[in-house]
Amino acid sequence: MKKICLILFIFNIAFAQKQSRKLVWEENFNGKALDTTVWNFELGNGCPNICGWGNNESQIYTKENHKLEKGCLVITAKFDGKVYTSTRITTKDKKEFQYGRIETKAKLPIGTGLWPAFWMLGSNISEVGWPKSGEIDILEYIGKEPHYVFTSLHTQDSHGNTINTKKTKIDNIEEGFHIYAIDWDKDKIAFYVDDTLVYTFQPDVKDENIWPFNQPFYFLINMAIGGNFGGPAIDNTVFPQEYRIDYIKVYQ
Repeated sequence: MKKICLILFIFNIAFAQKQSRKLVWEENFNGKALDTTVWNFELGNGCPNICGWGNNESQIYTKENHKLEKGCLVITAKFDGKVYTSTRITTKDKKEFQYGRIETKAKLPIGTGLWPAFWMLGSNISEVGWPKSGEIDILEYIGKEPHYVFTSLHTQDSHGNTINTKKTKIDNIEEGFHIYAIDWDKDKIAFYVDDTLVYTFQPDVKDENIWPFNQPFYFLINMAIGGNFGGPAIDNTVFPQEYRIDYIKVYQ
């Protein structure tokens, strides 16, 4: 009985967050193509600036590895026997938000070496660099560890190491769509999966090295292949694999 009451309590908190705020922006991927007034493509292998996208990743990002289908963004990871390809998009300088409830509904791909993510970076990254800009990983999943999702933060204080993080086991998280969200205000960032609270970051000290989260952040959606986190082993028999995003919503 206590467990049921706790589940209902957490659900009511998440419901109240939505009810007490207004939906200020949503992306439903209903068009025939991505809206380029909102989305940017990041292409190639990250070179010459940060080859391997800073994580020794194996893929090349293209515009061709995505489509809009039945109201979803579909990113497809492919391997042609020589080259891995995928897609990475951002809203940098176009859609940036500070605070609120931010959520996405997504369906994960399956396979060792795959690394889909839905995340955010501080809008000042071009001026101060990473990780001083801050990073909010609302969803990370790595195929080599099925049934787990990762919710993490990067700051200058952590020197890029993922010390502010939670690894949560959710049986059969790969089946169907699930909702991944944060509730973010001036004091804390709370992470949710399907309206269940999985991790909260609420430091007492909030200087620029520990709490860079008092500025606007922009969205990134991508599916990496291999890399420091997703690899190094890649199961070439799983390709192609699809990462589907149904929507993104921001409540403030």
